[in-house]
Amino acid sequence: MIGITEIGIVAGEIWHYLDKHGEVLFSELVTGIGQPHDLSLMSVGWLAREGHVIVNKEGKDYRVWLRKS
Repeated sequence: MIGITEIGIVAGEIWHYLDKHGEVLFSELVTGIGQPHDLSLMSVGWLAREGHVIVNKEGKDYRVWLRKS
């Protein structure tokens, strides 16, 4: 069972990865952080809901980047 704590930890990993690498494809992000696809999706969703990332459909993948204030 995946809990909110694990989703939050992976969300932090995603934030740091995007801060370092900038705009990336979701598939690259998953490989880069080394976390399961489903957990990464949940974490990106959390970050998007909180307004920290922008997600844009690109072909069969998604482009993800940090929202700059």
